Amino acid sequence: MHIMEGFLPPAHTAIWYGVSLPFVAAGVVAVRKTLREHPETRLLLGASGAFAFVLSALKIPSVTGSCSHPTGVGLGAVLFGPSVMTVLGGIVLLFQALLLAHGGLTTLGANIFSMAVVGPWVAWGIYRGGTAVGLSRGVAVFLAASLGDMATYCMTSVQLALAFPDAVSGIVGSLVKFGGIFALTQIPLAITEGLLTVAVMRILEHYSRPDLASLRLLAKEKAV
Repeated sequence: MHIMEGFLPPAHTAIWYGVSLPFVAAGVVAVRKTLREHPETRLLLGASGAFAFVLSALKIPSVTGSCSHPTGVGLGAVLFGPSVMTVLGGIVLLFQALLLAHGGLTTLGANIFSMAVVGPWVAWGIYRGGTAVGLSRGVAVFLAASLGDMATYCMTSVQLALAFPDAVSGIVGSLVKFGGIFALTQIPLAITEGLLTVAVMRILEHYSRPDLASLRLLAKEKAV
């Protein structure tokens, strides 16, 4: 994740910007709606963004031109939905590119799509599906955060494979190679992120029950 500045061909950077922008626009609308309907959750919204910023800043060198790290997007996706997390994730990625040289501006669209679009949507879908079939909130949160993390890296592998197909086996061979290398570091990181996200949710249940109740997270699902 966090494909480095200038690593993707110009045409690819433009395409990923174009693909990501509609999701960002929808996210801005979702953030405004959330703040209008639940102004008391501003601190929780900020905490979700901070959680993603801190976790995704803990990078481990991986595939050339990229790195491995937790994403932190599962928490915000569970609390506020994937569209809101797209905006938070986009802000996180922009700040990291400008302040930490983590990622880049030319690759921002690609990074937003993998970490702030695919990751949150997968996490949200797994969480909703898990609670719908009767899983406890703790198990659903763990699966959402872990698999949302893995989905981000699967998407990054696709992006890199499309940009740099293998000379012999093409895009498929390149995808297997990039995905296999990412898996060495990302699977344990995803499990760790899932456990940490469950722990944070437990803390929020204790200290932010009114905010969670207003978001209907305590009314519809089983406790952790």
